[in-house]
Amino acid sequence: MSFTEGSYENALITLYENMGYQHLYGPDIERDYYVPFYEEQVLGSLTTINPSKPQTAIHEAIAKLKDIDTGSLTQKNELFMDYLQHGVEVSYFDGKEQRNEIVYLIDYEHINRNDFQIANQWTFVENSEKRADMIVFINGLPLVVIELKSPSREETDASEAYLQLRNYMKEIPSLFIYNVFCVMSDMACSKAGTITSKEDRYMEWKTKNGDYESTDFADYDTFFEGIFSKERLIDIIKNFVCFSKDESGAAKILAAYHQYFAVKKAIERTKKAIGNDGKIGVFWHTQGSGKSLSMVFYAHLLQEELSQPTIVVITDRNDLDDQLYTQFSKCQDFLRQVPIQAKSREDLKSLLSGREANGIIFTTMQKFEESNEPLSLRKNIVVMTDEAHRGQYGFEEKIRMTKNEKGEDVAKRVIGTARIIHDCLPNASYIGFTGTPISTKDRDTVEVFGNYIDVYDMTQAVADGATCPVYYESRVVNLNLDEATLKAIDDEYELLAEEGATEEQIEKSKKEMSHLEEILGAPATIDSLCRDILKHYEENRQHELTGKAMIVAYSRTIAMSIYHKILELRPDWGEKVKAVMTGSNKDPEEWHDIIGNKQYKKELAKRFKDDNDPMKVAIVVDMWLTGFDVPSLATMYVYKPMSGHNLMQAIARVNRVFNEKAGGLVVDYIGIAKALKEAMHDYTRRDRKNFGNPDIKETALLKFKEKLEVCRDLFHGYDYSHFQTASDAECAQTIKGGVNFIMSPDKQEKQQTFLKEAMLLHNSITLCLSLLNEQQRYEAAFFETVRTLLSRMTGKGKVSKKEINARISELLKQSVKSDGVINLFSDVKAEFSLFDTAFLEEVSKMKEKNIAVELLKRLLAERVSLYQKTNIVQAEKFSDLLNRSLSSYLKGLLTNEEVIQELLNLAKEISSSESAGNDLGLTREEKSFYDALTKPQAVQDVYTNEQLVAMTKELTEALRKNRTIDWQKKESARAGMRKMIKRLLKKYHYPPEEAANALETVIRQCEQWSDSEDTASEPKLYSLQENLYSIAAEPNVKYNKKTNNYDY
Repeated sequence: MSFTEGSYENALITLYENMGYQHLYGPDIERDYYVPFYEEQVLGSLTTINPSKPQTAIHEAIAKLKDIDTGSLTQKNELFMDYLQHGVEVSYFDGKEQRNEIVYLIDYEHINRNDFQIANQWTFVENSEKRADMIVFINGLPLVVIELKSPSREETDASEAYLQLRNYMKEIPSLFIYNVFCVMSDMACSKAGTITSKEDRYMEWKTKNGDYESTDFADYDTFFEGIFSKERLIDIIKNFVCFSKDESGAAKILAAYHQYFAVKKAIERTKKAIGNDGKIGVFWHTQGSGKSLSMVFYAHLLQEELSQPTIVVITDRNDLDDQLYTQFSKCQDFLRQVPIQAKSREDLKSLLSGREANGIIFTTMQKFEESNEPLSLRKNIVVMTDEAHRGQYGFEEKIRMTKNEKGEDVAKRVIGTARIIHDCLPNASYIGFTGTPISTKDRDTVEVFGNYIDVYDMTQAVADGATCPVYYESRVVNLNLDEATLKAIDDEYELLAEEGATEEQIEKSKKEMSHLEEILGAPATIDSLCRDILKHYEENRQHELTGKAMIVAYSRTIAMSIYHKILELRPDWGEKVKAVMTGSNKDPEEWHDIIGNKQYKKELAKRFKDDNDPMKVAIVVDMWLTGFDVPSLATMYVYKPMSGHNLMQAIARVNRVFNEKAGGLVVDYIGIAKALKEAMHDYTRRDRKNFGNPDIKETALLKFKEKLEVCRDLFHGYDYSHFQTASDAECAQTIKGGVNFIMSPDKQEKQQTFLKEAMLLHNSITLCLSLLNEQQRYEAAFFETVRTLLSRMTGKGKVSKKEINARISELLKQSVKSDGVINLFSDVKAEFSLFDTAFLEEVSKMKEKNIAVELLKRLLAERVSLYQKTNIVQAEKFSDLLNRSLSSYLKGLLTNEEVIQELLNLAKEISSSESAGNDLGLTREEKSFYDALTKPQAVQDVYTNEQLVAMTKELTEALRKNRTIDWQKKESARAGMRKMIKRLLKKYHYPPEEAANALETVIRQCEQWSDSEDTASEPKLYSLQENLYSIAAEPNVKYNKKTNNYDY
C-alpha cells in the first residue's frame, strides 16, 4: 500500500502529540466557519494567561483581533505580529473608571500555561470554502499553516504546496492575518517561509540542537521537532520573526536555522563576557547567508536578555555604515527603538558620554579618537563590529618617524584603532561579525574579540540553498598584456598581501600604483578590455537570468574610461550601463553628471536591484562591493587586483540565491587566480575541497562534457547532426523528431533520466558557454529544446502550442543567436483542445505519432480529472478506458496509429457525454446524479426516462438543502444524508439489490460537488506574479455575518 498524503498527515499528528500538542479534528469542532481563529479557545486561553485581567478586557482584546482591517494583507499581519509579540493594549471601564491594560496573547514566561493544538482538515469560508491540511494553533490562534503533498506520488511535490498556499492567500486571506509562518512538506523536503516569501526563500530547518554535523541526515522529523518543540516555537515567534520595511513595502523575515542557533550561542557568550574579559567572540557566517539580519536578531535579543544595554555598531567605511544602518532602520519596530547614526566625532562623543541606558549607535571606527577620559565606564555596552578582521583593528602602539615643517626627523606615536576604542569604552564587551574567515596570520582579531562563536561555511550555505557557488573564468590572455605590465600587477598583489604595512611601504605603493594606473588605463588596453567584455557579455551572459552584471575597475579614472568606451562602442546603452562611485571636489566637471549626488546613487541602487529595470551593467570601484545584494546578479568582470577578505567579499556579490541560478561567474582580466587560492587558505577544510578551485575549465566545462556524452548516448540511433545548419522549419522538425524518439514506448525509463541529465547539462552550460565551440553550442541547444518540449508535454499544468513555440524560439535565440520563429506544430493549425474537431483531425495525421499519443493522453487525463469533480460515474468509465488503451500501447499490443484512433474515439465519447445532460433538460450537477442512479442496467429497464429525470431532480434538490459545511467529515451529518437518500429511493421503489451501490455512488458524487463548489468546466488558474511584498487582501470581511450566499 502506498504512503499517501493522509498517512503522512497521521504520522505528523502523532509526532505533534508526542511533543505535547492536543490534536483537533476540524469537522468535529463546533464553531463559526467564517471566523479565522478558534474563538472559544481564544477566550479560554486568554483568561488563563491573563489571570488578573477582567473579562471586559479579554473581550476587548478579542474584538481588536477581529477588527484588523486596514491595509494590505502584509500590513494587517504586521499589526497582528505586534499584538502577538508585545500584547494588545485595551481600554475598558471597570465600573468606576476607564482603565488601560495590556492583554497578552501568549505567555512567554510560563510556556505550559499556553494551549498548543494541532488541527487537521480545518475549514474556513471567505471568498470560497477552503480546508487547510494542518494548522498549528496556540491559544486558539492559527499561527502556522502547513500544506502537505503526497510523499509517494511523483507528480506532486513541495513546489505545488507553495502554489496552494498562495492560492489560499487569495481565497481565504483572513486566515493569514493571524499567521506567523507557513510550512510546505512532502516528507522528502520540508521548508518554512512567511507570507511575503518567494518560493526560493522558503528554507529547511536542518538540526534539532544547533549541531551542523547532523544536517546531512536531516529528515522531516528533524524539521518539525527542530521548529515546533514548544519552547523553541515560542522563542521563534517572539524573537526571530521581524518585518524589514522600506518605501517599496515590507518583507516578513523568519530567521533560518543557522541564524537562530548562532544568535542564541552569541547571547550566551555575551552573558559570560560581560563583567569578565569582554571578549564575546567572532561570528563567521559566509557572505550572502544573512549576516546583517543575524545582527538585527542579536541586537533585539540582547535587549531582552540584558538590562537596557547600549549597542555600538562599528564599520570601517561610510558606505558600509550606511548599509548596515539602513538594514537596522528597516527593522526599528522589531528593535523597539530608532537606531542613531553618529555624524561626526563630536556627535559620537555626545551620543555616548553620559548615556545611562539603551540606544543603538552606528559609527565608523575613524570617529573614535584618543582621549584621556573614557566616554563611558558602563559594563552593559556591547560593541558589534562588522567585517571584524581588517588590519586597522590592532591593539599595539607603533613609533613612526616623520618630518616636521622644518624638515627635522620627529618620532610620532601611533595607536591601533582597537586600543583607542577600548580606551573610550574600557568596560564594554566586543563581538565581531564576519563573512570571511580570520587569517591565521591575524592575531589581532582574536586578541580583540576572542574565538569563533559559530561557523557557517560556504559548503553548508550552498547545501542549504542559502547561497550559490561562485565560478571563475580567466580572460587575462585576451588583453595581450606585456611582461612589464604583468610584473607590475604581481607587485601590486605582493603589496596587498602585506596587511598592516608601514607608512614607508604605503608611500612606495602609492607611487607604484600611479605607474600601474597608467599601464592599465592606456587607451589601447581599455579598448581591448571593453571589446572583450562586450563580446563575452552579449554572447554568453546577456540572457542569463535578468542579465545583470558588474564591472570592477582599478580606479575611478579607469572606471570612467571604461564607461565612455562602452558608450562609444554601444551608443544606445545610455540606460543600460552606469558608473557607480564616490565623488570628490577635485573631480573633472564632466564627471559630476555621471557620478551624481547621494540621492542619485540611491536611485541607481534601486534600479540595479529591480530585475525589470533597463539598467543592467554597473561599473564600480569600491562602492557596492560589500553588503550590497542583488540576488539576480550572476556576472562580475574583475579589472582590479584584490586579495584576502576584500576579494572574497567582492566576488560574493554574485553568490546570492535566485530562481534557476546555477551559480555566479567571476570573469578575471587581472590575474586573481592565485589570490583566490590564497584567500581560500583560511576557509574550512571542506570549503577548500569543494570551492578551492572554482575555475570553470576544471568544473563546469568538465561537467558539461560529461553530461553531453550522457545525452548523446541516450539519443543513440537518432540523427540530429544537421541541426546546426538547418533552416527554422527543419530545426522544428529535428526537435520534434527528437522528442518523438525519446517518447517511444520502449524508452519510457530513459525519459526521466534524459530530463535530469539535460537539466544538469543546462546548468553547466550557463557557466561555461564562452568556452564552447560552435558545434557544442548547437548540440547543447538541441538537447535543451528537446528537454523543454518534453517537460512541457509530460509535466504539470496546461500545455499550449503558442507558449511552447515562443519558449523554444526564445531558447534558440539566446543559445545560438537564431533569429527565426520556430513553429513546432506547423501541421497543427488549431490550439490544443479536445473540443476542436479541427485539432483532433490534425493530430490524427501528425507524423510524430509518439507526440500525438502524449498530447491526446495529456488532454484526456486533464479532462477526466476535471470530470471526476462533476461526474464520478462517467469519469471512472472514461478513466478505465484511457488506462486500458495506454496499457495495451505500452505493452506493444496496439500500434501508435491504433492507440491514436482509440484515444480520438474516447475524446468524441467524452464530448457527447458532456452534452447528453442538455438533451434530458438536466444541469451538470443533476446529470451526475442521474448517471449515479442509472449506473445499473436493470434500473434503466424498470423506469421510463421521465421517472428517472423526476427522481434525479428531487434527489439533487434534497441533497443541496442538506449540505452543510464539512458535512462529509462529520459522522452525524453523513448518517442524516444517507437516511434521506434511502427514504427517497424507497419512495421511488428503487430496486433493493442495487440500492446500496447507488447510495454509495450518490454520496461520493455529493462529496465531490461540495469540495469543488466553484468548479467550472475549466480549472481555475491564478496568476502568481504579484509584488513580492504585499498581497492585497479582499475588502474587510465582517465575521459572524454570513453574507455569502452558499447553497447549503
